[in-house]
Amino acid sequence: MEKAWRDTIDTGKSIHVKRQRDLGVKEDNMKMHRQTDRPGVPPPAELPKPERIDTEAIYRDWKDGRLDLVCVLGPTASGKTRYAVNLARTLNGLAAKEPTGAGTSATEMTVEIISADSRQVYRGMDIGTGKDLDEYGDVPYHLIDIVDAGELYGLYNCQQDFEKVYAGIRSRGHLPLLCGGTGLYIQAVTSAYNLPQVPPDPALRAELEEADIEELREAYCERCEPDPAVMESKRRLIRALEIEFYKQDHPLEKTGFQPKKTFFIGTVVSREDRNARIDRRLDERLQEGMVDEVKGLLQKGIPAETLLRYGLEYKFVTEYILGLVDYDGMRTLLATAIHQFAKRQMTFFRGMESKGAVIHWTDPIS
Repeated sequence: MEKAWRDTIDTGKSIHVKRQRDLGVKEDNMKMHRQTDRPGVPPPAELPKPERIDTEAIYRDWKDGRLDLVCVLGPTASGKTRYAVNLARTLNGLAAKEPTGAGTSATEMTVEIISADSRQVYRGMDIGTGKDLDEYGDVPYHLIDIVDAGELYGLYNCQQDFEKVYAGIRSRGHLPLLCGGTGLYIQAVTSAYNLPQVPPDPALRAELEEADIEELREAYCERCEPDPAVMESKRRLIRALEIEFYKQDHPLEKTGFQPKKTFFIGTVVSREDRNARIDRRLDERLQEGMVDEVKGLLQKGIPAETLLRYGLEYKFVTEYILGLVDYDGMRTLLATAIHQFAKRQMTFFRGMESKGAVIHWTDPIS
């Protein structure tokens, strides 16, 4: 396997490093990716147009076996959880109205929500991850608060735990509803891909070590749904790229798990509205005690390095607690980072569509 990784291209301000392997993106597209936030550059691509979701059709398709999973996805602060809970109650209401057989008794279809959030699995990380458990009310939920903060929990764990929960929901005759914004988790569990045991590649790692973290982030974002924990760690970025390059030469095989017949719903709001929601929610969480939450995690013995790796809220608040940035600086940097993260999430979901996924985009508050 060719290890030549980089070409240097003088941009006038910095040296751009580009791997010569197939990254699945032409150089013209990479230039556009680098320039999207620069003055004088055309605006980003249009957001998908929202459509009306036919909940009665979803109910009929579930009853007739044409779907076995509903998935509500979208970028952060787009109203996914509230929409998913309302959808669950609507579907349950449709079932309750339908008589069964010759009698008049109704079908009881209970929808159970499965979280697809890479950080809500952790106990004690409540405000920063926006668990908002009160929103679920009487709707059952899964894969939230299942491991202690600081423990390792990754894509493999997610897939295994999802399959157990999914099987349990189906065995009860209920409908699983996957909800979250971690695109890689969603892709793994709906497609049932095998997660390869990728051996270390010392030569490739040595070449990647020579790149700075911004160059690694760019290469990573071109290939992967951005995980904030990965984005903040050079070691994790190198490992993520090592896996991606390995997969190019070793196509993934199917597991014993079956791909799901999934009806995808995407929550979409305008960029301006989304950023305003992010800013408003961030201020609310800071007022609710997010700084104290992070202090508590540190006092429980969770290393600052671990919290920094969790990215976003936990990274910037930890830096503030350590005295590396003042409060106003922390708030400004964090808001900007969340805006950028939401943009990358949306890019990943549109990438899912380009690979064949049909996502029905909707306005979550219409």
